[in-house]
Order: sequence, then structure tokens, then C-alpha cells
Amino acid sequence: MKSITLLIVALFYLNAGFAQETTIHKHRLNNQIIEKISVLKSNKGIRQGLYQAVTDKNIAVASGNFLNDKKTGVWHFYDRHGHLLQNYDYTNKALLFEAVEDTTSNLRYFVDKLLTDTDHTTKPVKAGGRYFGYLPYVNAFKLPANLMDISRIVSYAVVELLVSPGGRLADFKVHIFSGNYEKVFNMNTDMPNEEDKVFIPATLNGEPIGCRIMIKCNIDYDGGLELL
Repeated sequence: MKSITLLIVALFYLNAGFAQETTIHKHRLNNQIIEKISVLKSNKGIRQGLYQAVTDKNIAVASGNFLNDKKTGVWHFYDRHGHLLQNYDYTNKALLFEAVEDTTSNLRYFVDKLLTDTDHTTKPVKAGGRYFGYLPYVNAFKLPANLMDISRIVSYAVVELLVSPGGRLADFKVHIFSGNYEKVFNMNTDMPNEEDKVFIPATLNGEPIGCRIMIKCNIDYDGGLELL
């Protein structure tokens, strides 16, 4: 009995040694979203513990956990109204749930192939869901100074992403439409975070296929883009 007690005590101190104090760091992701990130007190560059992204109305759009600065376990992703869009298991790299996308979605998908009624297709999927998962591409663009005076009432943007059959970001453009005017901006596909280059690819009859995703966005008064 004494040896078992000593073992329990030893394990307690061993686990306590691995436990590290954390603090909450807040960061504005864009004009609508605030990140609440648990980071180590000893190294604020290391994310450890709970992560939440919430709107200014305190509606969660993402929640999950970090372990040693890596996403771990099941994360939950929502739209800006708080409706669940996706559950993704980062430990096993597995999509657990993806909400049905209806005709009100601001995303459209195109393949360079004439489809028949007998073809079976699946769309590309982004870990992070159809709202939070696409924020990195939306946040990457800002209107240049010479276009800041365009009317926001008659203007909108379309973010175009080409996903390769291998599930990689192959092309990235932003189209600006204002009345009869259109301007196309070629964006850098070398995103700062590796995970923003990776998708679950579209399929055609069970085989991966390249697919373009078109995302309609509003243009805010600071020149940034807002997902609808």
C-alpha cells in the first residue's frame, strides 16, 4: 500500500510539472470577429488550451483547443448567426459533420467539365466551415487607394479560389464589381498558414477533380471584405 501511495504522489508531481500557466490573449481578426486565445504565460507565442472566435454580439463562430500551438481534438464552426456549420477532428484529420448548403449560400462551385444527370459530384470542403474557414482569404484583400471612393451600394467583391484535385490552393483572385466596372486582382497563394492552402477536394464520380469556389462578399468602408 505504501508503494502505491508513493507512486500516486510521484505521478501527481510529474503531471503538475507539465501543467503550465496560461493567459487569455484577445485579437481582432477583422471588423466583425474577435479571437480569444489561451496562450502560455511563459511564452505568449505558444497557443495552449481553449480558443474562441466570437462576433461583436458575442456569438461564437469557432471553438476548440490548442496543444503545444497545434489544433487538437474536435473543433466546432458556426456561421455569424451561431448556426452550426461544421465539426472537424484535427487530431484524426477527419470531417465529422458538414451542414447542408442551400441556395441562399454565398458560395458557388464550378468544374471545367460538362456534367451529365448521371454524374455524382461532391464540392470541396474547407476545415473551418463555410464562414470561419474562408476568413483568411477575405482578410487578405483590401481595396487599393485609387478605388476607395467607389460606391459601396452598387459595388461588391467575389473571391475566387481554385482548388486542385490534390486539395491544394492553386489560384486565388479577387474580383471587384462596381456598376459596369470590373477589376481583377491576382492574390498570392502562399498563405501564411499552411492549413489555409489545404482543402478536401471536390470529386466527380468518386475521383478528385479541380474546382473553383466563388464567394460573394460586401466591401466595407475601410476597403476590406465582409462575408455575407
